[in-house]
Amino acid sequence: MKLTLEKQSILPTRKKIIAFTGRTESSTTRDTGLLILRLVIGGLLAGHGSQKLFGWFSGPGLKGTAGMVESMGLKPGPPWAAAASASEFGGGVLTATGLLHPLGPIGMIGSMFIATTKVHWGKPIWATKGGAELPVINMAAALALALTGPGRFSLDHLFGIRLPRPLVLAVALIEAALLIMGIVKSSAPSSEKSTDEKRQITTSGTESQVDVERSTTTRS
Repeated sequence: MKLTLEKQSILPTRKKIIAFTGRTESSTTRDTGLLILRLVIGGLLAGHGSQKLFGWFSGPGLKGTAGMVESMGLKPGPPWAAAASASEFGGGVLTATGLLHPLGPIGMIGSMFIATTKVHWGKPIWATKGGAELPVINMAAALALALTGPGRFSLDHLFGIRLPRPLVLAVALIEAALLIMGIVKSSAPSSEKSTDEKRQITTSGTESQVDVERSTTTRS
């Protein structure tokens, strides 16, 4: 009877140990997957941002980026270029290291949203057609990281950092306001550009008509 009681007390303990070990292995696998995703997505975007911000990896640098940004209607170019480049570089670094979560993924989503709407909009989705395939993938990965967290293998977990929700909400609202400003601001120059093009067409048409009249007068 005593032996039977000992066996009954040992079996539940073994089950608890096995269940705990299974949860630990599952958690480690999950955190490793998050680490890989953070390093790849965040690292590549940080490198992409460094091309625009510092001219690294044969990038255009801030001056070249300012010209590109102005061509999209965001003027003056330098501050908008600095903001966009810093969002990509900073968001990528914070995401890759798992620091100050979820500010990194928020920055990634903002920069990729601008790229989608202002560079790739109106084209087929595939990258081979000039579409927003890669920015959409980056936004989806950033959103997934924002919802799941950086995992144990992160600087936030190492230093015990956890940002307060009001601060995260404030940053998200500021990011949304800047995105709206960018979209609204860049839509105005396009209409001005079309007006200028119409004026050029009208002017060229008038000049052509004058040339024709002059040639007719000369012949007569």
